[in-house]
Amino acid sequence: MGKFVITKRSNGEYQFNLKAGNGQTILTSEGYAQKDGCLNGIESVKKNAPDDSRYDRKTSANGKSYFTLKAGNGQVIGMSEMYESDAGCENGIESVKKNAPEAETEDQTA
Repeated sequence: MGKFVITKRSNGEYQFNLKAGNGQTILTSEGYAQKDGCLNGIESVKKNAPDDSRYDRKTSANGKSYFTLKAGNGQVIGMSEMYESDAGCENGIESVKKNAPEAETEDQTA
């Protein structure tokens, strides 16, 4: 089962990574000034992850596939790694859908 891991960036902002059961990061958040904002972001991912319409599939400048996950208000709440193929990107989306809703949270800043 997946888990959300909260860490602190070098600039003092909080962020979370959603990790799959194998420990691989499948979604990374933006930076949050406050931990409460970070926790709200995790709740938003849990709520929105099952809805396929919340995912934007994209291609980077170097031709790699990636996706973003948006909240109901259209704000991006997480971004994937870069994938070599569209199929890899789709697998990443399926992994977020499967792991996020029931994922536990590990706070490494406490």
